[in-house]
Amino acid sequence: MRAWLRCQLLQLTALVCSLAALMAMLDPDRVAIGMGEFPVGVNGYSQFYAIYVGVRLATAGLALLAARRGDQPILGDITALFILAQPAGRFVAAFAIGLPQGFLLVVCGIELAGGVALLALRPR
Repeated sequence: MRAWLRCQLLQLTALVCSLAALMAMLDPDRVAIGMGEFPVGVNGYSQFYAIYVGVRLATAGLALLAARRGDQPILGDITALFILAQPAGRFVAAFAIGLPQGFLLVVCGIELAGGVALLALRPR
């Protein structure tokens, strides 16, 4: 049952990350503003696409690979760490500038819950 739940969560992670990347490609300005970012010039948009498209698609691909290769739990663990790196970075930033607000705080909570759930569902 744990393996099935973890597989489902990994597939959901892949879907959510893929949809987030698609939204970032289709309407980068809206996504950037929603995340509190204001890309300026070629470098600003290049960095935005690197994070919100490239990293999200890489995470989606890793989650799909982990879901298909349930016999290798390390892949799911790495996926969880990719997801948990984001709230960890926001936690570090909280000391300097405060906690995220609004929609980004909700996203942070979802990332934290999803990453912890993936680790909690690790096969024994």
